[in-house]
Amino acid sequence: MYRLINDRSIAVASTLAIGVASVVVVLIMLFLGKESLPAISEIGLGRLFSDSSWNPESQGDEGLFYIVPMLAGTLAVSTLALAIALPLGLLTAVYTEFYAPRGFRFIMERAVELLAGIPSVVLGMWGLLILVPKIQQIDGHGASVLAGALVLGIMIIPTIALSSRSAIQSVAEKHRMQTTALGLGRSCSVLDVFIPLSRKSIGVGIILAGARAIGETMVVVMVCGNMSVFPQSVFDPVRTLTATIALEMGYSYGAHRGSLFLIGLLLMLSVLTALLLSKLIPGSSLRGEDTI
Repeated sequence: MYRLINDRSIAVASTLAIGVASVVVVLIMLFLGKESLPAISEIGLGRLFSDSSWNPESQGDEGLFYIVPMLAGTLAVSTLALAIALPLGLLTAVYTEFYAPRGFRFIMERAVELLAGIPSVVLGMWGLLILVPKIQQIDGHGASVLAGALVLGIMIIPTIALSSRSAIQSVAEKHRMQTTALGLGRSCSVLDVFIPLSRKSIGVGIILAGARAIGETMVVVMVCGNMSVFPQSVFDPVRTLTATIALEMGYSYGAHRGSLFLIGLLLMLSVLTALLLSKLIPGSSLRGEDTI
């Protein structure tokens, strides 16, 4: 009787938690949609992609709302950051799980967890004071796509490493004895069995890391240069969508304010789309992932 009551309590509490989280997400989306209405009604969605520049407060006309350069900057920084973090995060997961000595493994685990907890503003300070001057010695612009991507890449390594290790560890516990019985070496087991069987979960972790890179604000404000131009190389300064919201929300009003909320809504929808697409990532070709 006690176990039945306890199970019911856990089920009710879990349902309530999921319900609260879902309601919060829906309310945020509704709030962004409501605040975006002035921009949608006054300027429309088309002008975000057809105006000549971004200058919402320009005098003598109704403002300019061109977000394509900022969209390009956001994609450039986040894509390069993901390209930097993916191999490092995956290799960290594999090394920690299969190759690190037991004592050093503990140190590696704590180091990755510590890196995950470093505030973004601290990483931004490091990038601004150390990384940007180093890049400036190579090219005229220190604050750039490259600076932002390097700092963001470091920031999202723990997300990829922890999610990948959890996925690989789960598969390895299931199939380690089978690979040993087949005479597969450690590297062959990792590359040909454990990683392929856990690629769906690894892919979800990569998408979450990419979503964090797209949504990061403080780092890109500090090290990317904040110039609304199309990047021609990794050394060019850019402004991201999140940086635009952070820098302009304090003094915006009317259609300008609505356009910032509209940018926020577009960011939310892009993350939601990425998460939905993660469900389409193919899993193991073996049903149930129970056999090799």
